Amino acid sequence: MIHLEKVTGKNVWDILKLEVAEEQRTFVAANEVSIIEAYIAITGNGHAFPFGIYDNNTLVGFLMIGFDVDDDWEDAPQIAKGNYNLWRLMIDKNYQGHGFGKEAVRLALDFMKTQPCGEAAFCWLSYEPENEAARQLYRSFGFAETDEMDGEEIIAVMKL
Repeated sequence: MIHLEKVTGKNVWDILKLEVAEEQRTFVAANEVSIIEAYIAITGNGHAFPFGIYDNNTLVGFLMIGFDVDDDWEDAPQIAKGNYNLWRLMIDKNYQGHGFGKEAVRLALDFMKTQPCGEAAFCWLSYEPENEAARQLYRSFGFAETDEMDGEEIIAVMKL
């Protein structure tokens, strides 16, 4: 059964060993970067929820959820203010193609709908324009692309 577990001292080193396929490396930040960004967001009065994605007891991926903006995020997209975002999602190269990504998105959305940081109307995310697999996955959940960009990445939004 697929489930999420918070990143802790017990699983962080295994999460840092996860890797995407070589051709996907430009699409997602390394997990160590994500965990550093989570720390920076939290210490900057922001919110970050990093999770390991597990299939029963097997670690298969990593995802991170954010909320609102932190004190240091000067160029945040307008949609970021007061909303949740699926900040990171990766499935290890050894576990891709089994539906874990789709199930992880569902679990992430379920978590956001509990409103752990307060009410929000939307969930947003961003992805590289060339990442057609991400585009199709997120569309299947009802995410719609906007005209806004997060750096070079396309922003897609859905109502919670």
